[in-house]
Amino acid sequence: MTMILSVSLNDLSSQFINDLKQKFGTATKVEIRLQDKSPADDLLSEDDFWRIVDKIDWSKKGSEERISPAVKALAKMPVASICLFADMLSAKLFQLDTRAHADVYAANEPDHFISADDFLYARCAVVAEGRNYYEKVLNDSSQMPEDIVFEPLLYLADDAFEMKTGIPFNYVPTYNYETQSNKLGWQLTS
Repeated sequence: MTMILSVSLNDLSSQFINDLKQKFGTATKVEIRLQDKSPADDLLSEDDFWRIVDKIDWSKKGSEERISPAVKALAKMPVASICLFADMLSAKLFQLDTRAHADVYAANEPDHFISADDFLYARCAVVAEGRNYYEKVLNDSSQMPEDIVFEPLLYLADDAFEMKTGIPFNYVPTYNYETQSNKLGWQLTS
């Protein structure tokens, strides 16, 4: 027999769970469906993502000082927003992971060598420069910079999570942003 219970999250407690175990037994399967859940945009919209990125203070000398305002702003948001930030960043880095962007980036390197790490950090720099620059480079690979990197962007969500919770961020974002993970973006075109 299937029974449907409608319970508010505020009413879920260890006592409620224990009562269910006593009544139905511990082998009973439970399915939890969240209704009227706020959409992800309520937690972190595309505009929110870019507002956080725009808090990077390029007037500061060191990378840690530059990224600190963005880390602090993200740490003030719910944990789910920090995870969504990591997901959005991974998507943007993944989208820039193409052969065309890499070729422009490595144009001045001896033998056009593409360092996987340096190309990732260059893609971070593109995102760190803000929405307009990111969209310009995304839509025109010839705009990919050859000489700027910004690795600290990779750790923004990690640092914000640790600042908020006091524990390390153990989260795998939606997209693998390592160089050449975007298989479609690295296919040869004729």
